Order: sequence, then C-alpha cells, then structure tokens
Amino acid sequence: MDVQKNSAIAADAKATVPGGRAGSGAWGDTIAAVSSGTGGAVAVLRLSGPQAGAALAALVGRLPEPRRAQLARLRNPATGEVLDQGLVLWFPGPRSATGEDMAELQIHGGRAVVAAVLGAVLTVPGLRPAEAGEFTRRAFLNGRMDLTEAEGLADLIAAETQAQRRLAFAHAFGHLGQQVEAWRGRLIRAMALVEAGIDFADEDDVPAGARALAKPEVAALLDQLTRALADRRGAMVREGALIAIAGLPNAGKSSLLNALARREVAIVSDEPGTTRDLLEVALDLDGHKATLVDTAGLREAESRVEAEGIRRARARMAQADLVLWVHDLTDGPAPAEAPVTAGAPLWLLGNKVDRAVGSPALDAAWARHRLTVSAARGEGLEELIGALGRFIAERAAGEHPALLRARHRASAEEARAQIEHALAQWDRLDDELLAEELRLAARALGRMTGAIGVEDLLDVVFREFCIGK
Repeated sequence: MDVQKNSAIAADAKATVPGGRAGSGAWGDTIAAVSSGTGGAVAVLRLSGPQAGAALAALVGRLPEPRRAQLARLRNPATGEVLDQGLVLWFPGPRSATGEDMAELQIHGGRAVVAAVLGAVLTVPGLRPAEAGEFTRRAFLNGRMDLTEAEGLADLIAAETQAQRRLAFAHAFGHLGQQVEAWRGRLIRAMALVEAGIDFADEDDVPAGARALAKPEVAALLDQLTRALADRRGAMVREGALIAIAGLPNAGKSSLLNALARREVAIVSDEPGTTRDLLEVALDLDGHKATLVDTAGLREAESRVEAEGIRRARARMAQADLVLWVHDLTDGPAPAEAPVTAGAPLWLLGNKVDRAVGSPALDAAWARHRLTVSAARGEGLEELIGALGRFIAERAAGEHPALLRARHRASAEEARAQIEHALAQWDRLDDELLAEELRLAARALGRMTGAIGVEDLLDVVFREFCIGK
C-alpha cells in the first residue's frame, strides 16, 4: 500500500475528529485504519480491539451475524448522516486475524468516502488510528502467528516476482516456524535425556545411557543447521540473483543492460572507458528477480577514476551469482582462456552478431554457456532472458529454503555454534553444564520465531509494514 496516501487519508479522517491524534500504541486500545490500496473502486477499513463491536454497531445500527458479510448503510454516529453503503463483517475474538474483536468495512474507494467513514469511526470513544504494522503485531502478541510468519507476510505484500510470492507465501503460513519448532523439538528431547542423569543420579545405568542416546540427536541437528546455513537459495529468491555484466571496453555491456531493462539506464558511447562506476537495475526474468550490474570495461586504466571503477567491477564480480562476459564479435574469436577469474559460473555472450562477418567463433571451453545477441537490434535477447530465468530457477529449485533473512541466519548460526561447542565438550561436561549448553542453543532458535526474548526485535520487524496491516 502507498503509505503516503494512506497517511493522508488518516489525516483527513483525524481532521473530522476534534482533538484527533495518532495513538501511543497503548495495549488495550481499539485501532482503525484503511487496509487496502487507495484510489480503487473498493476500500477496506479494519478495526481491532475491545471497542470494535461498539464502533461497528454505532455505524450500522446493530452487530451483524459473526463471520457473514452483510450489506448496510453506514451513518455518522454523531449526526446520523448516511456516509456510504457497503459490506460489513464482524469477527468476535479470539477467532479473528488479530485474536481480538475485529470489524471490517468494505466501502467505496473514493478518498472523500474513505476519509468520512474513517473519521466517523474515530469519533467512537476508545478508538484511534492504527500505527504501521500494528494489526500484525497484535496478531503476534495474541499468538495468532509467530515472528517468521509475520516476516513472511511482509515479504508477501512486497513480492515483485512469482518466485518471491511462492517463497513468501510458504513462510507466511508457517514453513520456517514449523522447521524451527522441529529443530527445537530435537534439542528439547536431547535436554530431557541429559537431564535424566540429574533426576535419576542414584540409578547406576541411567546417566551414561541417557547421554549416549542424546548425542546422535544433537549431531543430527548440527548437520541440519549446517546445511540450512549453507543454502543460499532463499537470499537469491528474496533479494534477487546478482548478475554481473563484464567485458572489454566497447563490447556493448551498457547497450545490453539498456536492452534487457527496456529503458536508458546507462550512457552508451563509442568512447572507451565511459562506464566508470557500477550501474545496477532490478529486473523480473521469467518470474525471478535479478539484479544486473553493468561494470567498467576491463583494461589497463588510463586514470585513477577508471582504475577505481575497474577495482569495483572486479569486486562485484566476486560477489555475483553469475558473470556474463560480453565479447564483441567484430573483434574476431573469443579469448581461448578465461578472461577473468570468478567464483560464479562464467557465461560467454557474443554481442553485435548482426555486424559479425561469417559464423561467430564462440568455441571457448571455459564458458559454462555460450549465446549470441545483438543488443542494438534485440536479436537473441529472448533466448538470453529465458536462459537466465532457467539458471535462477535451477539454483532456487527444491524444497523451500528455511533461512531467508539475516536475522534468521544469525539465530541459526548462534545455535549451531552452541551445539558445536556442546558436542566438542560432550564427554567432559557435567550433566548440568551440558544441559545448559543445549538450552542456550534452544533459546537462540526460539528467538527466531519469537518464542523467547524478542522484545528488542519487535520494532525492527513490524516497522516494515504499512498502516492497516
């Protein structure tokens, strides 16, 4: 949703309420906000909190049957003026999205209509405008979702490609939360076995046998966490694959970037060394997000500025998921040896095929993939886009990756390190100390879903949301 437009409507609504102001976020307030985009035929207003039912009854005269849409006229409670006619729904808590009493108004989407209805809602005592992310935050605090589901919802709202939508949908509806709970379950079982040695210390055969049963469980969890941390597919889907366009000066790198972006992103010139800095553009390649980076032409620099551009180009190539080496086919055969060293796959892209004499020579064995295009005329671009989309799809294929965000990875890394330390000291630690090591690992995983100690994270997580979500 457009936050600026929504804030403007909220301001219009508050202007109709004497002394109206944004609330402080106090628990127990009833909140109201536009939860749909503005400017459409229909707008959705949501209310949540103890006075939601009273506000709905004040507008429509009575509470409708729970969870059934009803057509009603909405009136200003103070004046009785009919403001609009629309659908109203009533969701008594805790069986609602936030776990509280909730009401939803589906009205006409004109700005004046929305501002009038929202303003009338805010005249009801105990109501205030919602803050950004407050509906989702209340759903979390009332146990309707965990932190990873809330983050998945934010990603779903912000999804730009089909791959992002699929991944965000899985996480919004519990994929990561379920995985984390499975990991914590293994730790809890292991802790129970270790603590059996404490509870039954007088039994000769219990302590050693229980510890022996717990160790394979913990080792298996360490393997799962290590594999999850090594899986970079989530970052590739969520943030986009990084594709570096490299080559000699005047090979047509900037022309290729413009052609793929379908707009003039980079300056194109016959003068060598035109591109001095990195130019980046985000694209949707067959449903997958990618960031293309146009880099400086690689040659012996003629100035300090160009030398810095070449240094940045090489640094970006080292970070890339794929490097496209653009070769000017009018200069003859492609280089026999790999022109750059890259940790990522290196593709050879023969450009200016429309001006090449004879059959293009792209026999370079170092290239993982070889294609010919004309950036100027658009020849071969669809084939290139399809190949890039398949490359990203193959890299992101398989079961949904568990760890998407830096916060998830940090928690998983902390748990992994704690488990590694416990396993290394397994035969030397007392039962109490070993159980504490495992408990610290479980706490690190619990912070991922919000089960343990997340107060300092809440503002960071929910500030991503717009008002009304």
